Amino acid sequence: MTTALTCTDIHVDFDGFKAVNGVDLTLHTGEVHFLIGPNGAGKTTLVDAVTGLAAYTGSVTKDGTELRGKKVHHIARAGIGRTFQTATVFDNLTVAQNLDIAAGAHRTPWNLLRQRRTLPDAVTAVMEQIGLAGLADTPAGILAHGQKQWLEIGMLLVGDADVLLLDEPIAGMGHEERETTGRLLHDIAATRAVAVVEHDMDFMRAFASRVTVLHAGAVLAAGTVDEVSADPRVQEVYLGTTSASPTDEMETADAATA
Repeated sequence: MTTALTCTDIHVDFDGFKAVNGVDLTLHTGEVHFLIGPNGAGKTTLVDAVTGLAAYTGSVTKDGTELRGKKVHHIARAGIGRTFQTATVFDNLTVAQNLDIAAGAHRTPWNLLRQRRTLPDAVTAVMEQIGLAGLADTPAGILAHGQKQWLEIGMLLVGDADVLLLDEPIAGMGHEERETTGRLLHDIAATRAVAVVEHDMDFMRAFASRVTVLHAGAVLAAGTVDEVSADPRVQEVYLGTTSASPTDEMETADAATA
């Protein structure tokens, strides 16, 4: 299994508050890696650090290159893409136009100004992959909530991101949209590394290849879904008890971290 991204001893300090405290994390191509933990555990702050939005100490490397200290756009060009809890798409542009603009991240200013007669094959292929080919000419602003999330993921794909960091991608989705999203993430992970910040334990159990649990800014546990669910430290953090079964603990955690 190929290592896609390595985070070593990451610390993020906000005026003495240790939001992230010595986190090690390795993402692999071929895996959907979930980051879970109670509110305030440091999950989103860790993603902010990796993508250049939060200052940190430690090391983040991709393909042997140190990313700490690089600007946000340089990190994005290195192939690290992220989404936010609210989809950031161009509402007044069509699905195809959103993807075409994202695909232009590596084009010269002159080429960006030239009007395309046809969409690049890569854009067409991604529209198929994210299930929006039939909505190519639809303004992004009138898409359903889940469709906007898929479009934003597609924009990362056409921008050649091979490490995707997704912050609560199924928030606000219904059951069918969540299932479609999970299948999409596994399809994407066949050739990329995918990390998902999530609170939904059912979604995690159904689609996680590997799980890292954060608590108070540090790694509490890491492993498969079964390993993490059975860890008494994880049970204690979520519910303050180890008396229930691992399955009961993680199911009840859905409500505790919503």
